[in-house]
Amino acid sequence: MKNSSFVIIVVAMLVISCKNDKPVDNRDSPVQGRIHISVDETFRPVIEEQLRVHKASFPNTDIQVTYESEADCFRSLQQDSTRLVIVARGLTEQEADAYKKNLSFRPIYGILAYDAIAVVISKERKDSFFTLRQLTDMLSGKNPVTVVMDGLNATSTVRYVKDSLLKGVGFGKNVVGVNGSRAVVKAVKENPAAIGLVGSSWVGDLYDREQQGYLKYINLARLECVYCEEKDVFAKPSQATITYGMYPLARPMYYVLKENWPGLGTGFMNFMSMERGQLIFRRAFLAPAKMNFNIRTGKIKEQ
Repeated sequence: MKNSSFVIIVVAMLVISCKNDKPVDNRDSPVQGRIHISVDETFRPVIEEQLRVHKASFPNTDIQVTYESEADCFRSLQQDSTRLVIVARGLTEQEADAYKKNLSFRPIYGILAYDAIAVVISKERKDSFFTLRQLTDMLSGKNPVTVVMDGLNATSTVRYVKDSLLKGVGFGKNVVGVNGSRAVVKAVKENPAAIGLVGSSWVGDLYDREQQGYLKYINLARLECVYCEEKDVFAKPSQATITYGMYPLARPMYYVLKENWPGLGTGFMNFMSMERGQLIFRRAFLAPAKMNFNIRTGKIKEQ
């Protein structure tokens, strides 16, 4: 009798526990959890700052980041090793359709800010003004000056130069690749006759101590303004010249988010798109794309 009573109690407890057992949602949310993201290496300095401020604001989040080439970022997105990439282009229609076919939804993407490809030269170099034709001649090998890039394939800098300047023409033998943006600056320092192409995020932040150190031995070349009404206007990359279309090698910084619920990827994307994140881009001397920070003058009438 005692044994049968014990069995009844155990069964009753199991029934009660089954009724109260609800499925646990282990997914991350916009303000907590852990995810992995992939970021184009040319954007590393400003994204490091975004991550630092985001972590201070949301301490229950853990965003692991890999900095790699643009092509590797998209490869990570395709292989499900990341849900968020930050790169220099959005998705093509074919890519968006392929994701929708495999996932039943399209990833979302948009522009966070604008940076530029800077032409880095030694302070010892006398000529710091280039037309786009002169720059194209260097890249194609017509002018055999050494050109240093952050790799010879798969990077966003290489893709942009091929699409926008060379337009199908191959690189000359004088174009050499090194491992990453920091190595480009180092190569120009060690070879004053060379020029380097690097994302302005690496050399344009006047508040960054490392970049302040670069400016002791490098300059940013000025390129002709192709959209200016006046002739012979040359500009170096800056927040103003990017914003007003004066610098010809400006480019967008995109997010591509493969997340069909409001997770941590959505939370970080929203953070970069709203005021604090946009102010970080602005402070890094990039051009924010989501918010317009105009400076307005006003008069205060004294009573």
